[in-house]
Amino acid sequence: MSLLIIFKLLGSLALLMFGMKAMSEALQKMAGPQLRHVLGAMTTNRFTGVLTGMLVTVSVQSSTATTVMTVSFVNAGLLTLAQAISVIMGANIGTTLTAWIMAIGTAGGGEATTFDISFVSYIGFFVGIILIYMKKHRYIGDFLFGLGLLLLGLTTLKATGTSMDMGNNPAVTDFFMSFDPNAFSTTIIFLLLGGVLTFCVQSSAAVMALTMLLCSTGAMPIYQGIALVMGENIGTTITSNLAALSANTSARRAALSHMFFNFFGVFWILFVFRAFVDAVCGFVGYDVEMTKESAGVAAFMANAGKLNFVLAAFHTCFNVANTFILIWFIPQIEKLVCWIIKPKKVDEEEDFRLHFITSGIMKTPELSVLEAQKEIQAFAMRMQRMFTMVQDLLTLSSTSTGKKKNNQETEFNSLFSRIEKYENISDNLELEIANYLDQVSDAHLSDETKAKIRGMLREISELESIGDSCYNMARTISRKYQGKKEDHFNDEQYNHLHQMMSLTDQALTQMNQLLSGRKDYFDVYRCYNTETEINNYRDQLKSQNIMDINNHSYTYAVGTIYMDLVNACEKLADYVVNVVEARTGTRMAA
Repeated sequence: MSLLIIFKLLGSLALLMFGMKAMSEALQKMAGPQLRHVLGAMTTNRFTGVLTGMLVTVSVQSSTATTVMTVSFVNAGLLTLAQAISVIMGANIGTTLTAWIMAIGTAGGGEATTFDISFVSYIGFFVGIILIYMKKHRYIGDFLFGLGLLLLGLTTLKATGTSMDMGNNPAVTDFFMSFDPNAFSTTIIFLLLGGVLTFCVQSSAAVMALTMLLCSTGAMPIYQGIALVMGENIGTTITSNLAALSANTSARRAALSHMFFNFFGVFWILFVFRAFVDAVCGFVGYDVEMTKESAGVAAFMANAGKLNFVLAAFHTCFNVANTFILIWFIPQIEKLVCWIIKPKKVDEEEDFRLHFITSGIMKTPELSVLEAQKEIQAFAMRMQRMFTMVQDLLTLSSTSTGKKKNNQETEFNSLFSRIEKYENISDNLELEIANYLDQVSDAHLSDETKAKIRGMLREISELESIGDSCYNMARTISRKYQGKKEDHFNDEQYNHLHQMMSLTDQALTQMNQLLSGRKDYFDVYRCYNTETEINNYRDQLKSQNIMDINNHSYTYAVGTIYMDLVNACEKLADYVVNVVEARTGTRMAA
Protein backbone atom coordinates (compact mmCIF):
# COMPACT_ATOMS: atom_id res chain seq x y z
CA MET A 1 0.00 0.00 0.00
CA SER A 2 1.61 3.26 -1.13
CA LEU A 3 1.90 6.35 1.03
CA LEU A 4 -0.26 8.29 -1.45
CA ILE A 5 -3.17 5.88 -1.05
CA ILE A 6 -2.90 6.07 2.75
CA PHE A 7 -3.09 9.86 2.67
CA LYS A 8 -6.00 9.75 0.21
CA LEU A 9 -7.81 7.44 2.62
CA LEU A 10 -7.13 9.67 5.63
CA GLY A 11 -7.89 12.83 3.65
CA SER A 12 -11.24 11.52 2.42
CA LEU A 13 -12.18 10.66 6.03
CA ALA A 14 -11.19 14.19 7.06
CA LEU A 15 -13.40 15.63 4.29
CA LEU A 16 -16.26 13.44 5.47
CA MET A 17 -15.92 14.53 9.12
CA PHE A 18 -15.52 18.22 8.27
CA GLY A 19 -18.47 18.10 5.88
CA MET A 20 -20.70 16.60 8.61
CA LYS A 21 -19.55 19.27 11.06
CA ALA A 22 -20.18 22.10 8.57
CA MET A 23 -23.64 20.74 7.70
CA SER A 24 -24.60 20.40 11.35
CA GLU A 25 -23.46 23.90 12.32
CA ALA A 26 -25.21 25.48 9.31
CA LEU A 27 -28.47 23.74 10.16
CA GLN A 28 -28.20 24.86 13.78
CA LYS A 29 -27.65 28.46 12.68
CA MET A 30 -30.80 28.27 10.57
CA ALA A 31 -33.04 26.50 13.06
CA GLY A 32 -31.32 26.46 16.46
CA PRO A 33 -33.62 28.78 18.47
CA GLN A 34 -36.80 27.35 16.96
CA LEU A 35 -35.63 23.79 17.67
CA ARG A 36 -35.08 24.67 21.33
CA HIS A 37 -38.68 25.82 21.60
CA VAL A 38 -39.91 22.70 19.78
CA LEU A 39 -37.87 20.51 22.10
CA GLY A 40 -39.44 22.14 25.14
CA ALA A 41 -43.01 22.01 23.79
CA MET A 42 -43.22 18.56 22.18
CA THR A 43 -42.09 16.31 25.04
CA THR A 44 -45.42 15.91 26.83
CA ASN A 45 -45.00 12.12 27.06
CA ARG A 46 -42.41 9.46 26.26
CA PHE A 47 -43.66 8.86 22.72
CA THR A 48 -43.68 12.52 21.65
CA GLY A 49 -40.28 12.80 23.35
CA VAL A 50 -38.85 10.05 21.13
CA LEU A 51 -40.42 11.60 18.04
CA THR A 52 -39.10 15.04 18.96
CA GLY A 53 -35.57 13.76 19.58
CA MET A 54 -35.64 11.94 16.25
CA LEU A 55 -36.91 14.94 14.25
CA VAL A 56 -34.54 17.42 15.88
CA THR A 57 -31.53 15.15 15.29
CA VAL A 58 -32.52 14.60 11.64
CA SER A 59 -32.89 18.38 11.29
CA VAL A 60 -29.48 19.31 12.70
CA GLN A 61 -27.65 16.09 11.76
CA SER A 62 -26.07 15.91 15.22
CA SER A 63 -27.18 13.75 18.11
CA THR A 64 -24.64 15.65 20.24
CA ALA A 65 -26.49 18.91 19.59
CA THR A 66 -29.80 17.31 20.55
CA THR A 67 -28.29 15.86 23.74
CA VAL A 68 -26.80 19.25 24.68
CA MET A 69 -30.17 20.97 24.23
CA THR A 70 -31.88 18.23 26.23
CA VAL A 71 -29.44 18.46 29.13
CA SER A 72 -29.75 22.24 29.21
CA PHE A 73 -33.53 21.94 29.56
CA VAL A 74 -33.11 19.42 32.38
CA ASN A 75 -30.77 21.86 34.14
CA ALA A 76 -33.30 24.66 33.72
CA GLY A 77 -36.14 22.52 35.03
CA LEU A 78 -38.05 22.65 31.73
CA LEU A 79 -37.70 18.90 31.16
CA THR A 80 -37.64 16.04 33.62
CA LEU A 81 -34.91 13.44 33.40
CA ALA A 82 -37.52 10.93 32.17
CA GLN A 83 -38.47 13.22 29.28
CA ALA A 84 -34.78 13.75 28.50
CA ILE A 85 -34.23 9.98 28.29
CA SER A 86 -37.03 9.65 25.74
CA VAL A 87 -35.52 12.49 23.66
CA ILE A 88 -32.09 10.80 23.74
CA MET A 89 -33.71 7.56 22.53
CA GLY A 90 -35.19 9.48 19.61
CA ALA A 91 -31.82 11.11 18.92
CA ASN A 92 -30.28 7.64 18.55
CA ILE A 93 -32.83 6.83 15.85
CA GLY A 94 -32.40 10.20 14.11
CA THR A 95 -28.63 9.88 13.89
CA THR A 96 -28.98 6.71 11.78
CA LEU A 97 -29.87 8.96 8.83
CA THR A 98 -26.14 9.66 8.54
CA ALA A 99 -25.51 5.99 7.78
CA TRP A 100 -28.11 6.07 4.98
CA ILE A 101 -26.49 9.16 3.45
CA MET A 102 -23.14 7.37 3.45
CA ALA A 103 -24.68 4.18 2.08
CA ILE A 104 -26.08 6.10 -0.88
CA GLY A 105 -22.84 8.04 -1.32
CA THR A 106 -20.69 4.90 -1.44
CA ALA A 107 -23.15 2.65 -3.28
CA GLY A 108 -22.04 0.85 -6.40
CA GLY A 109 -20.09 -2.22 -5.56
CA GLY A 110 -19.19 -4.18 -8.67
CA GLU A 111 -22.04 -2.92 -10.83
CA ALA A 112 -21.52 -0.06 -13.22
CA THR A 113 -23.33 2.93 -11.82
CA THR A 114 -25.15 5.27 -14.15
CA PHE A 115 -24.98 8.23 -11.79
CA ASP A 116 -21.89 9.66 -10.13
CA ILE A 117 -22.91 11.23 -6.80
CA SER A 118 -19.76 13.39 -6.80
CA PHE A 119 -21.56 15.45 -9.47
CA VAL A 120 -23.94 16.58 -6.70
CA SER A 121 -20.98 17.71 -4.56
CA TYR A 122 -19.69 20.00 -7.31
CA ILE A 123 -23.16 21.51 -7.72
CA GLY A 124 -23.22 22.02 -3.94
CA PHE A 125 -19.85 23.82 -4.04
CA PHE A 126 -20.92 26.09 -6.90
CA VAL A 127 -24.34 27.04 -5.55
CA GLY A 128 -23.03 27.15 -1.99
CA ILE A 129 -20.25 29.66 -2.69
CA ILE A 130 -22.72 31.95 -4.46
CA LEU A 131 -25.12 31.87 -1.50
CA ILE A 132 -22.29 32.38 1.00
CA TYR A 133 -21.43 35.69 -0.66
CA MET A 134 -25.14 36.59 -0.65
CA LYS A 135 -25.37 37.36 3.08
CA LYS A 136 -29.11 36.82 3.23
CA HIS A 137 -28.78 33.11 2.34
CA ARG A 138 -25.24 32.36 3.55
CA TYR A 139 -26.37 29.67 6.04
CA ILE A 140 -27.95 27.71 3.20
CA GLY A 141 -24.67 28.15 1.35
CA ASP A 142 -22.74 26.82 4.36
CA PHE A 143 -25.03 23.79 4.42
CA LEU A 144 -24.60 23.09 0.69
CA PHE A 145 -20.83 23.50 0.97
CA GLY A 146 -20.78 21.06 3.91
CA LEU A 147 -22.93 18.62 1.94
CA GLY A 148 -20.54 18.93 -0.99
CA LEU A 149 -17.55 18.15 1.22
CA LEU A 150 -19.39 15.17 2.72
CA LEU A 151 -20.26 13.69 -0.68
CA LEU A 152 -16.80 14.41 -2.08
CA GLY A 153 -15.26 12.67 0.93
CA LEU A 154 -17.51 9.66 0.41
CA THR A 155 -16.78 9.36 -3.33
CA THR A 156 -13.04 9.81 -2.73
CA LEU A 157 -13.19 7.16 -0.03
CA LYS A 158 -15.02 4.80 -2.39
CA ALA A 159 -12.54 5.45 -5.23
CA THR A 160 -9.59 4.93 -2.89
CA GLY A 161 -11.07 1.67 -1.63
CA THR A 162 -11.60 0.48 -5.19
CA SER A 163 -8.02 1.32 -6.16
CA MET A 164 -6.73 -0.52 -3.10
CA ASP A 165 -8.67 -3.63 -4.24
CA MET A 166 -8.85 -4.82 -0.66
CA GLY A 167 -11.15 -7.68 -1.58
CA ASN A 168 -8.27 -9.26 -3.53
CA ASN A 169 -5.51 -8.16 -1.17
CA PRO A 170 -4.19 -11.34 0.53
CA ALA A 171 -2.91 -9.46 3.58
CA VAL A 172 -6.30 -7.86 4.24
CA THR A 173 -8.42 -10.93 3.46
CA ASP A 174 -6.11 -13.25 5.43
CA PHE A 175 -6.43 -10.95 8.47
CA PHE A 176 -10.22 -11.15 8.50
CA MET A 177 -10.20 -14.85 7.57
CA SER A 178 -8.01 -15.54 10.61
CA PHE A 179 -11.12 -14.96 12.74
CA ASP A 180 -13.73 -17.68 12.87
CA PRO A 181 -16.90 -15.97 11.55
CA ASN A 182 -19.10 -18.39 13.52
CA ALA A 183 -17.35 -17.86 16.86
CA PHE A 184 -18.93 -15.67 19.53
CA SER A 185 -15.46 -14.45 20.50
CA THR A 186 -15.02 -12.94 17.02
CA THR A 187 -18.17 -10.84 17.48
CA ILE A 188 -16.92 -9.61 20.87
CA ILE A 189 -13.46 -8.76 19.48
CA PHE A 190 -14.85 -6.67 16.62
CA LEU A 191 -17.43 -5.08 18.92
CA LEU A 192 -14.62 -3.91 21.21
CA LEU A 193 -12.55 -2.85 18.19
CA GLY A 194 -15.42 -0.68 16.93
CA GLY A 195 -15.79 0.94 20.35
CA VAL A 196 -12.05 1.68 20.64
CA LEU A 197 -11.82 3.08 17.09
CA THR A 198 -14.84 5.35 17.64
CA PHE A 199 -13.40 6.58 20.93
CA CYS A 200 -10.00 7.26 19.34
CA VAL A 201 -11.20 9.16 16.26
CA GLN A 202 -14.14 10.80 18.14
CA SER A 203 -16.43 10.20 15.17
CA SER A 204 -18.83 7.30 14.70
CA ALA A 205 -19.48 8.56 11.15
CA ALA A 206 -15.83 8.06 10.20
CA VAL A 207 -15.76 4.52 11.59
CA MET A 208 -19.05 3.74 9.85
CA ALA A 209 -17.57 4.95 6.55
CA LEU A 210 -14.52 2.71 7.01
CA THR A 211 -16.76 -0.24 7.86
CA MET A 212 -18.80 0.31 4.69
CA LEU A 213 -15.62 0.55 2.64
CA LEU A 214 -14.25 -2.74 4.00
CA CYS A 215 -17.55 -4.60 3.61
CA SER A 216 -18.50 -3.29 0.17
CA THR A 217 -15.12 -4.31 -1.30
CA GLY A 218 -15.61 -7.85 0.00
CA ALA A 219 -12.69 -7.64 2.41
CA MET A 220 -14.70 -7.89 5.65
CA PRO A 221 -17.52 -10.41 6.26
CA ILE A 222 -20.90 -8.95 7.12
CA TYR A 223 -21.07 -10.33 10.66
CA GLN A 224 -17.78 -8.70 11.61
CA GLY A 225 -18.91 -5.43 10.02
CA ILE A 226 -22.13 -5.48 12.02
CA ALA A 227 -20.11 -6.10 15.19
CA LEU A 228 -18.05 -2.98 14.38
CA VAL A 229 -21.28 -0.97 14.02
CA MET A 230 -22.43 -2.20 17.43
CA GLY A 231 -19.07 -1.14 18.87
CA GLU A 232 -19.51 2.32 17.37
CA ASN A 233 -22.71 2.72 19.40
CA ILE A 234 -20.77 1.99 22.58
CA GLY A 235 -17.74 4.12 21.65
CA THR A 236 -19.80 7.25 21.08
CA THR A 237 -21.42 6.97 24.54
CA ILE A 238 -18.02 6.62 26.23
CA THR A 239 -17.01 9.92 24.65
CA SER A 240 -20.12 11.72 25.93
CA ASN A 241 -19.73 10.27 29.44
CA LEU A 242 -16.10 11.39 29.67
CA ALA A 243 -17.17 14.85 28.48
CA ALA A 244 -19.87 14.94 31.18
CA LEU A 245 -17.46 14.12 34.03
CA SER A 246 -16.91 17.82 34.69
CA ALA A 247 -20.61 18.63 34.26
CA ASN A 248 -23.35 18.79 36.85
CA THR A 249 -25.48 15.93 38.15
CA SER A 250 -28.24 16.24 35.52
CA ALA A 251 -25.75 16.17 32.63
CA ARG A 252 -23.97 13.11 34.03
CA ARG A 253 -27.26 11.28 34.56
CA ALA A 254 -28.42 12.03 31.01
CA ALA A 255 -25.07 10.84 29.60
CA LEU A 256 -25.25 7.66 31.71
CA SER A 257 -28.78 6.93 30.50
CA HIS A 258 -27.48 7.22 26.92
CA MET A 259 -24.71 4.72 27.72
CA PHE A 260 -27.17 2.36 29.42
CA PHE A 261 -29.50 2.53 26.41
CA ASN A 262 -26.76 1.49 23.97
CA PHE A 263 -25.10 -1.06 26.25
CA PHE A 264 -28.43 -2.76 26.90
CA GLY A 265 -29.16 -2.83 23.17
CA VAL A 266 -25.82 -4.48 22.43
CA PHE A 267 -26.36 -6.94 25.28
CA TRP A 268 -29.70 -8.30 24.06
CA ILE A 269 -28.76 -8.23 20.38
CA LEU A 270 -25.86 -10.59 21.09
CA PHE A 271 -28.36 -13.30 22.04
CA VAL A 272 -30.17 -13.05 18.68
CA PHE A 273 -27.21 -11.77 16.66
CA ARG A 274 -27.28 -14.18 13.73
CA ALA A 275 -31.05 -14.25 13.40
CA PHE A 276 -31.31 -10.45 13.58
CA VAL A 277 -28.55 -9.86 11.02
CA ASP A 278 -29.96 -12.49 8.67
CA ALA A 279 -33.39 -10.85 8.88
CA VAL A 280 -31.92 -7.46 7.96
CA CYS A 281 -29.93 -9.02 5.09
CA GLY A 282 -33.07 -10.67 3.79
CA PHE A 283 -34.94 -7.37 3.95
CA VAL A 284 -32.22 -5.60 1.90
CA GLY A 285 -31.80 -8.55 -0.48
CA TYR A 286 -28.24 -9.51 0.43
CA ASP A 287 -27.27 -13.19 0.07
CA VAL A 288 -25.29 -14.15 3.19
CA GLU A 289 -24.22 -17.53 1.78
CA MET A 290 -22.81 -16.27 -1.54
CA THR A 291 -19.06 -16.73 -2.15
CA LYS A 292 -16.72 -15.82 -5.00
CA GLU A 293 -16.16 -19.45 -5.83
CA SER A 294 -19.84 -20.36 -6.03
CA ALA A 295 -21.19 -17.30 -7.84
CA GLY A 296 -18.22 -15.74 -9.61
CA VAL A 297 -16.41 -12.48 -8.97
CA ALA A 298 -18.93 -10.21 -10.74
CA ALA A 299 -21.97 -11.59 -8.92
CA PHE A 300 -20.11 -11.63 -5.61
CA MET A 301 -19.09 -7.95 -5.91
CA ALA A 302 -22.59 -6.97 -6.96
CA ASN A 303 -23.91 -8.72 -3.88
CA ALA A 304 -21.22 -7.06 -1.72
CA GLY A 305 -22.34 -3.68 -3.05
CA LYS A 306 -25.54 -4.09 -1.03
CA LEU A 307 -23.62 -4.35 2.22
CA ASN A 308 -23.64 -0.57 2.71
CA PHE A 309 -27.43 -0.68 2.85
CA VAL A 310 -27.30 -3.72 5.14
CA LEU A 311 -25.16 -1.79 7.61
CA ALA A 312 -27.42 1.29 7.44
CA ALA A 313 -30.55 -0.86 7.79
CA PHE A 314 -29.08 -2.73 10.76
CA HIS A 315 -28.13 0.55 12.45
CA THR A 316 -31.69 1.82 12.08
CA CYS A 317 -33.41 -1.46 13.01
CA PHE A 318 -31.15 -1.88 16.04
CA ASN A 319 -31.99 1.56 17.47
CA VAL A 320 -35.69 1.31 16.63
CA ALA A 321 -36.00 -2.13 18.23
CA ASN A 322 -33.99 -1.02 21.27
CA THR A 323 -36.19 2.04 21.70
CA PHE A 324 -39.35 -0.05 21.37
CA ILE A 325 -38.12 -2.33 24.18
CA LEU A 326 -36.84 0.35 26.58
CA ILE A 327 -39.47 3.04 26.09
CA TRP A 328 -41.72 1.15 28.53
CA PHE A 329 -39.02 1.20 31.23
CA ILE A 330 -38.06 4.90 31.22
CA PRO A 331 -39.11 5.42 34.90
CA GLN A 332 -36.94 2.47 35.91
CA ILE A 333 -33.97 3.81 33.90
CA GLU A 334 -34.45 7.18 35.59
CA LYS A 335 -34.38 5.57 39.05
CA LEU A 336 -31.30 3.54 38.12
CA VAL A 337 -29.19 6.49 36.92
CA CYS A 338 -30.34 8.60 39.90
CA TRP A 339 -29.30 5.77 42.23
CA ILE A 340 -25.90 5.44 40.54
CA ILE A 341 -25.17 9.18 40.31
CA LYS A 342 -26.18 10.93 43.50
CA PRO A 343 -26.05 14.73 43.81
CA LYS A 344 -23.05 16.15 45.59
CA LYS A 345 -23.83 17.40 49.06
CA VAL A 346 -22.29 20.85 49.15
CA ASP A 347 -22.93 23.97 51.18
CA GLU A 348 -24.68 26.49 48.96
CA GLU A 349 -22.50 29.25 50.38
CA GLU A 350 -19.35 27.36 49.38
CA ASP A 351 -20.60 26.09 46.01
CA PHE A 352 -19.61 29.03 43.84
CA ARG A 353 -18.76 27.05 40.73
CA LEU A 354 -20.43 27.36 37.34
CA HIS A 355 -23.44 25.05 37.17
CA PHE A 356 -24.34 24.97 33.47
CA ILE A 357 -21.16 25.77 31.55
CA THR A 358 -18.71 22.88 31.19
CA SER A 359 -15.50 22.58 29.21
CA GLY A 360 -16.13 19.19 27.63
CA ILE A 361 -19.80 18.72 26.82
CA MET A 362 -20.34 21.90 24.78
CA LYS A 363 -19.47 21.21 21.16
CA THR A 364 -22.02 23.30 19.28
CA PRO A 365 -21.44 27.09 19.49
CA GLU A 366 -25.00 28.07 18.56
CA LEU A 367 -26.36 26.01 21.45
CA SER A 368 -23.61 27.05 23.88
CA VAL A 369 -25.35 30.42 24.13
CA LEU A 370 -28.32 28.73 25.81
CA GLU A 371 -26.03 27.31 28.49
CA ALA A 372 -24.48 30.74 29.09
CA GLN A 373 -27.96 32.25 29.45
CA LYS A 374 -28.77 29.73 32.17
CA GLU A 375 -25.51 30.62 33.93
CA ILE A 376 -26.35 34.33 33.77
CA GLN A 377 -29.80 33.58 35.18
CA ALA A 378 -28.18 31.81 38.15
CA PHE A 379 -25.72 34.73 38.51
CA ALA A 380 -28.61 37.22 38.69
CA MET A 381 -30.50 35.19 41.28
CA ARG A 382 -27.35 35.01 43.40
CA MET A 383 -27.02 38.79 43.24
CA GLN A 384 -30.59 39.19 44.50
CA ARG A 385 -29.80 36.85 47.41
CA MET A 386 -26.77 39.02 48.12
CA PHE A 387 -29.00 42.12 48.25
CA THR A 388 -31.36 40.29 50.64
CA MET A 389 -28.36 39.75 52.93
CA VAL A 390 -27.68 43.50 52.84
CA GLN A 391 -31.29 44.11 53.97
CA ASP A 392 -30.81 41.60 56.80
CA LEU A 393 -27.55 43.34 57.74
CA LEU A 394 -29.37 46.64 58.03
CA THR A 395 -32.02 45.03 60.23
CA LEU A 396 -29.35 43.58 62.52
CA SER A 397 -27.64 46.96 62.80
CA SER A 398 -30.91 48.55 63.93
CA THR A 399 -31.41 46.12 66.84
CA SER A 400 -27.85 45.97 68.20
CA THR A 401 -28.64 47.31 71.67
CA GLY A 402 -29.23 45.71 75.06
CA LYS A 403 -28.18 42.30 76.39
CA LYS A 404 -28.30 40.60 72.96
CA LYS A 405 -25.59 42.80 71.51
CA ASN A 406 -22.80 40.21 71.76
CA ASN A 407 -24.79 37.48 69.97
CA GLN A 408 -26.01 39.94 67.38
CA GLU A 409 -22.49 41.21 66.78
CA THR A 410 -21.35 37.66 65.99
CA GLU A 411 -24.31 37.22 63.63
CA PHE A 412 -23.61 40.62 62.05
CA ASN A 413 -19.95 39.79 61.40
CA SER A 414 -20.87 36.36 59.99
CA LEU A 415 -23.41 37.89 57.61
CA PHE A 416 -20.94 40.57 56.51
CA SER A 417 -18.37 37.83 55.74
CA ARG A 418 -20.94 36.04 53.56
CA ILE A 419 -21.61 39.25 51.64
CA GLU A 420 -17.87 39.72 51.17
CA LYS A 421 -17.61 36.16 49.83
CA TYR A 422 -20.46 36.82 47.39
CA GLU A 423 -18.67 39.94 46.12
CA ASN A 424 -15.52 37.95 45.41
CA ILE A 425 -17.42 35.27 43.55
CA SER A 426 -19.34 37.85 41.48
CA ASP A 427 -15.97 39.03 40.14
CA ASN A 428 -14.98 35.44 39.31
CA LEU A 429 -18.33 34.66 37.67
CA GLU A 430 -18.04 37.69 35.41
CA LEU A 431 -14.57 36.63 34.27
CA GLU A 432 -15.44 32.95 33.74
CA ILE A 433 -18.66 33.62 31.80
CA ALA A 434 -16.93 36.33 29.75
CA ASN A 435 -14.07 33.97 28.88
CA TYR A 436 -16.56 31.28 27.86
CA LEU A 437 -18.52 33.69 25.65
CA ASP A 438 -15.24 34.86 24.13
CA GLN A 439 -14.43 31.25 23.16
CA VAL A 440 -17.92 30.77 21.70
CA SER A 441 -17.67 34.00 19.69
CA ASP A 442 -14.55 32.68 17.94
CA ALA A 443 -16.76 30.18 16.08
CA HIS A 444 -18.83 30.93 12.98
CA LEU A 445 -22.10 32.26 14.40
CA SER A 446 -25.31 33.72 13.04
CA ASP A 447 -25.85 37.48 13.33
CA GLU A 448 -28.64 36.87 15.84
CA THR A 449 -26.33 34.83 18.07
CA LYS A 450 -23.54 37.40 17.82
CA ALA A 451 -25.98 40.09 18.97
CA LYS A 452 -27.04 37.87 21.88
CA ILE A 453 -23.42 37.41 22.96
CA ARG A 454 -22.83 41.18 22.92
CA GLY A 455 -25.92 41.65 25.08
CA MET A 456 -24.86 38.87 27.46
CA LEU A 457 -21.41 40.43 27.94
CA ARG A 458 -23.12 43.66 28.96
CA GLU A 459 -25.46 41.74 31.28
CA ILE A 460 -22.65 40.09 33.25
CA SER A 461 -20.81 43.41 33.55
CA GLU A 462 -23.90 45.07 35.02
CA LEU A 463 -24.57 42.10 37.32
CA GLU A 464 -21.02 42.37 38.67
CA SER A 465 -21.68 46.08 39.30
CA ILE A 466 -24.77 45.07 41.29
CA GLY A 467 -22.53 42.85 43.41
CA ASP A 468 -20.11 45.76 43.95
CA SER A 469 -23.01 48.02 44.99
CA CYS A 470 -24.25 45.44 47.49
CA TYR A 471 -20.79 45.08 48.99
CA ASN A 472 -20.32 48.86 49.23
CA MET A 473 -23.67 49.17 51.01
CA ALA A 474 -22.63 46.42 53.43
CA ARG A 475 -19.37 48.25 54.17
CA THR A 476 -21.30 51.48 54.79
CA ILE A 477 -23.66 49.71 57.19
CA SER A 478 -20.68 48.09 58.92
CA ARG A 479 -18.96 51.45 59.43
CA LYS A 480 -22.11 52.86 60.98
CA TYR A 481 -22.55 49.74 63.11
CA GLN A 482 -19.02 50.03 64.48
CA GLY A 483 -19.50 53.73 65.26
CA LYS A 484 -20.82 55.43 68.35
CA LYS A 485 -24.41 54.97 69.56
CA GLU A 486 -25.30 58.59 68.74
CA ASP A 487 -24.25 57.95 65.13
CA HIS A 488 -27.01 55.32 64.62
CA PHE A 489 -30.02 56.03 62.42
CA ASN A 490 -33.33 56.91 63.99
CA ASP A 491 -36.47 54.83 63.46
CA GLU A 492 -37.74 57.06 60.65
CA GLN A 493 -34.48 56.68 58.72
CA TYR A 494 -34.58 52.90 59.12
CA ASN A 495 -38.15 52.83 57.84
CA HIS A 496 -37.21 54.94 54.81
CA LEU A 497 -34.18 52.75 54.06
CA HIS A 498 -36.22 49.55 54.32
CA GLN A 499 -38.84 51.00 51.97
CA MET A 500 -36.14 52.06 49.51
CA MET A 501 -34.58 48.61 49.66
CA SER A 502 -37.98 47.01 49.17
CA LEU A 503 -38.44 48.96 45.91
CA THR A 504 -34.92 47.98 44.81
CA ASP A 505 -35.62 44.32 45.59
CA GLN A 506 -38.79 44.61 43.52
CA ALA A 507 -36.68 45.80 40.57
CA LEU A 508 -34.33 42.83 41.06
CA THR A 509 -37.30 40.45 41.08
CA GLN A 510 -38.56 41.88 37.78
CA MET A 511 -35.08 41.51 36.29
CA ASN A 512 -34.92 37.85 37.31
CA GLN A 513 -38.39 37.23 35.88
CA LEU A 514 -37.10 38.49 32.54
CA LEU A 515 -33.89 36.45 32.66
CA SER A 516 -35.73 33.25 33.60
CA GLY A 517 -38.40 33.50 30.88
CA ARG A 518 -38.87 34.60 27.29
CA LYS A 519 -38.53 38.33 26.67
CA ASP A 520 -41.60 38.28 24.37
CA TYR A 521 -43.86 37.93 27.42
CA PHE A 522 -42.10 40.52 29.62
CA ASP A 523 -43.53 44.02 30.09
CA VAL A 524 -40.37 46.12 30.11
CA TYR A 525 -42.31 49.22 31.17
CA ARG A 526 -42.98 47.69 34.59
CA CYS A 527 -39.24 47.76 35.20
CA TYR A 528 -38.98 51.36 33.95
CA ASN A 529 -41.88 52.42 36.18
CA THR A 530 -40.17 50.89 39.20
CA GLU A 531 -36.96 52.75 38.32
CA THR A 532 -38.90 56.03 38.06
CA GLU A 533 -40.52 55.35 41.45
CA ILE A 534 -37.08 54.73 43.00
CA ASN A 535 -35.71 57.96 41.51
CA ASN A 536 -38.64 59.99 42.81
CA TYR A 537 -38.34 58.46 46.27
CA ARG A 538 -34.57 59.18 46.29
CA ASP A 539 -35.27 62.85 45.48
CA GLN A 540 -37.90 62.99 48.19
CA LEU A 541 -35.54 61.52 50.83
CA LYS A 542 -32.74 63.84 49.70
CA SER A 543 -34.90 66.92 50.33
CA GLN A 544 -36.15 65.49 53.63
CA ASN A 545 -32.57 64.76 54.74
CA ILE A 546 -31.50 68.39 54.23
CA MET A 547 -34.45 69.58 56.30
CA ASP A 548 -33.76 67.07 59.10
CA ILE A 549 -30.09 68.10 59.32
CA ASN A 550 -31.07 71.79 59.48
CA ASN A 551 -33.58 70.92 62.23
CA HIS A 552 -30.81 69.03 64.14
CA SER A 553 -32.77 65.76 64.02
CA TYR A 554 -29.40 64.04 63.51
CA THR A 555 -25.83 65.01 62.68
CA TYR A 556 -24.47 65.82 59.24
CA ALA A 557 -22.26 62.70 59.41
CA VAL A 558 -25.28 60.44 60.02
CA GLY A 559 -27.16 62.16 57.20
CA THR A 560 -24.23 61.56 54.83
CA ILE A 561 -24.11 57.82 55.57
CA TYR A 562 -27.90 57.68 55.30
CA MET A 563 -27.89 59.30 51.84
CA ASP A 564 -24.98 57.09 50.74
CA LEU A 565 -27.23 54.06 51.26
CA VAL A 566 -30.18 55.73 49.53
CA ASN A 567 -28.03 56.71 46.53
CA ALA A 568 -26.50 53.22 46.41
CA CYS A 569 -29.99 51.70 46.11
CA GLU A 570 -30.85 54.09 43.29
CA LYS A 571 -27.58 53.31 41.49
CA LEU A 572 -28.17 49.58 41.89
CA ALA A 573 -31.59 50.02 40.27
CA ASP A 574 -29.85 51.74 37.33
CA TYR A 575 -27.72 48.62 36.86
CA VAL A 576 -30.90 46.54 36.88
CA VAL A 577 -32.35 48.67 34.07
CA ASN A 578 -29.11 48.21 32.12
CA VAL A 579 -29.47 44.42 32.41
CA VAL A 580 -33.08 44.63 31.20
CA GLU A 581 -32.07 46.79 28.25
CA ALA A 582 -29.27 44.38 27.34
CA ARG A 583 -31.62 41.39 27.38
CA THR A 584 -34.57 43.00 25.58
CA GLY A 585 -32.58 45.15 23.15
CA THR A 586 -34.59 48.23 24.18
CA ARG A 587 -33.43 51.53 25.65
CA MET A 588 -35.14 53.59 28.30
CA ALA A 589 -36.14 57.09 27.22
CA ALA A 590 -34.09 59.83 28.87
